[in-house]
Amino acid sequence: MKISKKNLSFIGLSSLVLLTSSFATAAEMSSMHHSGMDMSGDMSDMDHNGMDMSGDMSDMDHSGMDMLGMQGGQPPADARSPDYSNGVPYGQYGKPMMMGSMPLWGVSVDDLGYQFDEDQINFEATGWYGTDSNRIRLRTEGSAQTKDDKEIDSLSSLAYWKPLSIFWNGEAGVAYDTENDNAAVMAGIVGTAPYFIETDARAYLYTDGQLRLDLGAEYEWRLDQHWVVIPEVGLTAFSKDDHDNGITKGFNEMETEVRLTYETFNRQLAPYVGVSYETALGKARGQRRQENESVDSSSLTAGVKFWF
Repeated sequence: MKISKKNLSFIGLSSLVLLTSSFATAAEMSSMHHSGMDMSGDMSDMDHNGMDMSGDMSDMDHSGMDMLGMQGGQPPADARSPDYSNGVPYGQYGKPMMMGSMPLWGVSVDDLGYQFDEDQINFEATGWYGTDSNRIRLRTEGSAQTKDDKEIDSLSSLAYWKPLSIFWNGEAGVAYDTENDNAAVMAGIVGTAPYFIETDARAYLYTDGQLRLDLGAEYEWRLDQHWVVIPEVGLTAFSKDDHDNGITKGFNEMETEVRLTYETFNRQLAPYVGVSYETALGKARGQRRQENESVDSSSLTAGVKFWF
């Protein structure tokens, strides 16, 4: 936009007029007469006879004021019932309970699968009843042959379960082993090791003095919301030789398996396929060779795991 000399002269004249008006207003306010306003601040002649500012309240009548009640005081003994119901009944459903205090139950079948090369069914299941802090657990694991004499080998236990810390739980109870037809006292610890490795260690003291130790570890490698790869390994050790039951002192056997599972129905049902491998350890390898038994074996597996 082009501004001419005429426009510049007009703008300058307008600014000069506004500046002159401002100076005139300031001069007018300075000559204002304040004689009618007493701003001396001297209030010595004010009559304060009607105001008692001494602060002495000793003669005040406090008889109608309950200062203890204003601060809360002590309630009557029957002001509130111990369960905070205020005398109102709970109705037909009874007294409510906190979720952690309510006894519940559950069943978990971690393995129900078939080994094709071994021609046997493997199983591992747990049932429990109780609360988050105290439970009774019934657990069984083993295998069932599907040919010849259809022999079933299982190790079952009934134990008391209790949390030991945030990630670890303890178990103690009794057990029975059908493979050597012997009862035992059992104690164990189950939980989650660093890197989310599910770990369990259980010791069994049999009536004949034999001590058995089972160690297991499992990890869930989640590919997405449904597909999961689960590698697991288990070790078994004994404290002394028992040739009648094919047991040698030390570590006897290692079992490994890798499963590919697909979780369905809110992860309550998960069919799987996988590969398993078993091998004898230590002196157990030589004993199995003497008895013409396999030392190492592998097999394709298929099965399902579920809980409710």
